[in-house]
Amino acid sequence: MHKPLTFKELLRQDVKKVFLNPGEFGEEHIVNGKPMLIIIDDNELTEREKRMKSHMDGIYRKQTLIYVSALDYGPLPGAGKAVKIDGTQFIVTDSLNEGGVYSIHLEANKS
Repeated sequence: MHKPLTFKELLRQDVKKVFLNPGEFGEEHIVNGKPMLIIIDDNELTEREKRMKSHMDGIYRKQTLIYVSALDYGPLPGAGKAVKIDGTQFIVTDSLNEGGVYSIHLEANKS
């Protein structure tokens, strides 16, 4: 007889089966040179772009938030760490492990 899965084990299974499922929310992107299913939070991005701060003429900081499986990504990146998504270089401003899913706040200078 099999031991029933714990709630945490069920959540870890749901990361890819539900939350990052390409039929639901997940989209494949190249993250640090590897294909991964991630979610780019468009609602958060829209709100952040409204608050976009101008730093110099024609230069601004693009901010975004992604969600990615901890198992796919590897160690949780700390603030200041570089992350490349689809060829665009970002810097981590904040990151959290939310039950096997990383939420990573990113920032890049744009012109």
